[in-house]
Amino acid sequence: MIDFRLDRGSGVATYLQLVHQVKHALRLGVLQPGDRLPTAKEVVDKLAINPNTVLKAYRELEREGLVAGRPGLGTFVQRTLGGASFVDHARLRDSLSGWVRDARSAGLDSEDLEALFAAVVLDSFRVGEDTA
Repeated sequence: MIDFRLDRGSGVATYLQLVHQVKHALRLGVLQPGDRLPTAKEVVDKLAINPNTVLKAYRELEREGLVAGRPGLGTFVQRTLGGASFVDHARLRDSLSGWVRDARSAGLDSEDLEALFAAVVLDSFRVGEDTA
């Protein structure tokens, strides 16, 4: 089951943080079709947020076809995201972990890492556009 966390200083709406966390969990294989999301009450109790915020997040996920509510039972994952297999995810994660260790050894902090990673990702998509 997913364990939601909030970054109250991020400037991102709370419901969107929940949506993004579910999508990340789906992409990484943490959540699979059939898994139940925490109830709105469970999320409210843990995060001290308005129940309508949780319901809004779950409605957005349902609108996107990622989850479905079952009255009296909860909200369940309908489909996953991402194309890589679990084995590929594990291999790529190990590789990325090594890269992060190297970058940290070179003196980069987390913001430097995020900026560098984002730049490389954007560059890789631009290269893909040039060859398409």
